[in-house]
Amino acid sequence: MMELANKVAIVTGAGSGIGMAIAKGYVAQGAKCLLVDVKAESELLEAFTAGERDSLSALTVDLSERASIQQVVDAAVERFGRVDILLNNAAVFDMGPLLEDSWDSYERLFAVNVRSMFFLMQAVARQMVEQGEGGKIINMASQAGRRGEALVAHYCASKAAVISYTQSAALALAEHRINVNGIAPGVVDTPMWDKVDALFAKYERKQVGQKKREVGEAVPMGRMGIPEDFIGAAIFLASAASNYVTAQTLNVDGGNWMS
Repeated sequence: MMELANKVAIVTGAGSGIGMAIAKGYVAQGAKCLLVDVKAESELLEAFTAGERDSLSALTVDLSERASIQQVVDAAVERFGRVDILLNNAAVFDMGPLLEDSWDSYERLFAVNVRSMFFLMQAVARQMVEQGEGGKIINMASQAGRRGEALVAHYCASKAAVISYTQSAALALAEHRINVNGIAPGVVDTPMWDKVDALFAKYERKQVGQKKREVGEAVPMGRMGIPEDFIGAAIFLASAASNYVTAQTLNVDGGNWMS
């Protein structure tokens, strides 16, 4: 049985990693997807098979720009007629010593990780309310949002904000039958982690690759996550199976964080 047959999903940060893996999972479960990323539309689609592309549309935007928010919703409605699912996955990362952290780094992290996440959630929720049939919103948080880290203050705070907004939105939208939940990954082997590892090498004076190896070995399940580890949770939270689940942020992290 296809869990998401005839559903329309918006997936941001769909150009690689977790976003791309979940988009593939949604299509396999019968959904139609608008892929949103800063990458070129042709580049977004080339990662999918010809058969999968029949269920896809792509949009190149910078979600930190105000005009892009409604553009995303309009593109989904124009192509597929409605929106049933939002996977708010787009994010950026930076780190540095707290006494040296810059205004520009703060602005960029919160513009993408928090502001665009909230206002796209709001715009999609308005569309769902107009449709009158409920919907599912899934915001990608992080285990970093569960705690502070000395070198990662802005990123941790931005992901804590994702968890908080997820809770508030779930309460506000429950009367409209819109479920709002989050997923908190742990350490995941994606292209972003190569940048993370390089920054830890710089600030903790480690060899390149050392931090990545250490965090993987520290996971109770013995390895870093991979993008495909998140497909099941994302399908569950987008499907009817989660109709009585809202305001939760699900840890998918190999046991790194217990709550």
